[in-house]
Amino acid sequence: QVQLVESGGGLVQPGGSLRLSCAASGTIAVIYVMGWYRQAPGKPRELVATSTPGGRTNYADSVRDRFTISIDLGKNTVYLQMNSLEPEDTAVYYCHADLRAWGTSRNDYWGQGTQVTVSS
Repeated sequence: QVQLVESGGGLVQPGGSLRLSCAASGTIAVIYVMGWYRQAPGKPRELVATSTPGGRTNYADSVRDRFTISIDLGKNTVYLQMNSLEPEDTAVYYCHADLRAWGTSRNDYWGQGTQVTVSS
């Protein structure tokens, strides 16, 4: 059973920084993509950033110059370094993984979400 465990969310002032982490538990065979999505109140869930193990990344235009995604394959963990945070970044952030565990087919997995609030 694969589970994604998120941490690092919280309250931060505008201009501040947070680092989110998401560790995939279970026996992971192949990671294809890991990433982060977010959902603000009253808005649909949107892509924030994704990365392949080889370092190919994709960012939402709104975060491209402020956020950095990275994957530590040794820990099966994806990180999201968020700098210059803005109130518009306030949302529940969800970790996502496209991966295959031993004995299973390739599948998508989601974390439970971690709240990021940017406010004075």
